[in-house]
Amino acid sequence: MIRVLVADDQALLRGSFRVLIDTAPDLCAVAEAGTGEEAVALARRELPDVVLMDVRMPGMDGIEATRRICGSPETAGVRVLILTTFDLDEYVYAGLRAGASGFLLKSTPPGDLLSAIRVIAAGEGLLAPTVTRRLITEFARMPPPTGPAGDMDGLTARELEVLTLIARGLSNAEISDRLHVSAATVKTHIGHLLAKLGARDRAQLVIAAYESGLVSPSSR
Repeated sequence: MIRVLVADDQALLRGSFRVLIDTAPDLCAVAEAGTGEEAVALARRELPDVVLMDVRMPGMDGIEATRRICGSPETAGVRVLILTTFDLDEYVYAGLRAGASGFLLKSTPPGDLLSAIRVIAAGEGLLAPTVTRRLITEFARMPPPTGPAGDMDGLTARELEVLTLIARGLSNAEISDRLHVSAATVKTHIGHLLAKLGARDRAQLVIAAYESGLVSPSSR
């Protein structure tokens, strides 16, 4: 059973998300939070698998709450899926830098939202297509990196190849086809990348690839 914490400042939306989650046989909503402070406190108490996190909340916003949850040893295993009405550049980049594993709009169809929760709980990163485009735009606005980050020095040529394809948005199956290797081999490479780069999930690998200069927005 995948345990989910719902954090949103609108009670009606929180209730709607909770009802939707509880309709799935493999998901259950364990708590609701109306503020960022509550989300952090409940994440520590309940240790959910996934937090559905709103961005705009009174007091501590969802970005700061995400940073505290993902950055604390107490809640290191909790994954955050940010949901917002506003797919603005600064939210996307700040949310992923804070440690979020995914970013979806509240207009996402119910079935897709449930699937997203499962993907996040399984350790995969997830970005809506429109959000991915905005994220790339945000990287394009940033000053170019001075050179590859030191972490990249420990990666093999094949791992760098896989990381590049991940950053360009390819799925495991597409990477498997592109490199003519099995899906299991792709997963093994991704596991090595996560360990070597200290990344929580696929979304963090994308951040690392762009920030290191391995991939640039123009080469996507």
